Amino acid sequence: MPVMELLVIQPTPFCNINCSYCYLPNRHSKAVVSRETLANLFSQVFASGWVDGFLSVVWHAGEPMVLPIEFYREAFRIVDALKPAGVSVGHSFQTNGMLIDDAWCDFLIEQDVGIGVSVDGPKHLHDRHRLTRSGQGTFDRTIAGIRRLRRRGVRFHVISVLSSLNLKAPAEMFDFYVSEGIKEVCFNVEESEGSHVSSSFAQGDVEADYYRFMSEFWRLSSANPGKLDFIREIDHAIQQVMRPRDAITANQLIEPFAVTSMDVAGNISTFSPELLGLKSEKYGDYLLGNINTDRLVDLAGRPNLGNMQRDIRAGVELCRQQCQYFSVCGGGEPVNKLSENGTFVSTETTYCRLTRKRVTDLVLSALDRLPPSGSCASAPDDIADNLPDLVRGEGSTASRIEPWVGG
Repeated sequence: MPVMELLVIQPTPFCNINCSYCYLPNRHSKAVVSRETLANLFSQVFASGWVDGFLSVVWHAGEPMVLPIEFYREAFRIVDALKPAGVSVGHSFQTNGMLIDDAWCDFLIEQDVGIGVSVDGPKHLHDRHRLTRSGQGTFDRTIAGIRRLRRRGVRFHVISVLSSLNLKAPAEMFDFYVSEGIKEVCFNVEESEGSHVSSSFAQGDVEADYYRFMSEFWRLSSANPGKLDFIREIDHAIQQVMRPRDAITANQLIEPFAVTSMDVAGNISTFSPELLGLKSEKYGDYLLGNINTDRLVDLAGRPNLGNMQRDIRAGVELCRQQCQYFSVCGGGEPVNKLSENGTFVSTETTYCRLTRKRVTDLVLSALDRLPPSGSCASAPDDIADNLPDLVRGEGSTASRIEPWVGG
């Protein structure tokens, strides 16, 4: 039986800005998911038996805050009315931050909504790619939203897309986060997905640039304890490298329905949310059915799901056989294999070389420099706590490592 961990819902495809690297189709459409569609979705999700105690719901794939707060109040009431005893639901938004005001802050606090804000660093870096539809920069309004979150005490993280320019500016990026009181940082790379072809990936030295960026950024964070609480790429790499030897390598992106996505019209897809909107005759446009006309539990038997699962598993097996990093990755991200290699039945991508291999190399390099502990059975947490000291080159309190549900 599938276990659904993450449900991505597109409340609207519309976005109030026009980022140059955005992969989403139809982001000019102002369609809004209906109340009936949400009720059909959650009634079937909870009746399926696929939720094991907790379900993370991300409102994404468009700008969620272009819809009024009352839309989400009603949506959350629908979820609460249908949610069975023993199941909890956590909601989160990924937003460009431009529409955050006190009313939104009140709602986020009241409903305990997780919030991720997309900001690509200081103004001259952010405004290179994140533009309005008329070509104007969006930094000023985004940073105003971030500052309001801070003033109101709303916990948030930021996601910054690393492209060619900010990859060369780790110190400037670090200083920006510190100056704005940003404590939790996640990095995405400007990747090739959908109709977007990454300009950064075309550069021959992107791997070296990425490694230097992450190495210097981690060094700066370690040299300034307390400034940042969380760096997703580093913290996750440490968790993967330091886990017990017999721990299973988990990869929710290769398990059917572990990540389930629904678009504004009720169409259902799985594996990678980015598959929604892509076209494929072989895989039936990656759509398994529609929640308004089909039973969710029946989608597990759809032939196109079987075709996708067969090819994704074949690609995972190739990774298992050929890649020495398999234990920290679990077979990669199917949508990146498809976008970069043209097929699920493939292995290495630039995306995995950057975000998995080079970050793992960085952590392993730090481990190699740890002095002998005098014991052959040091606890993983103890070793992890020493890593920032090693990068920093002096003794001090290690940065907090915590689990994360990203946005």
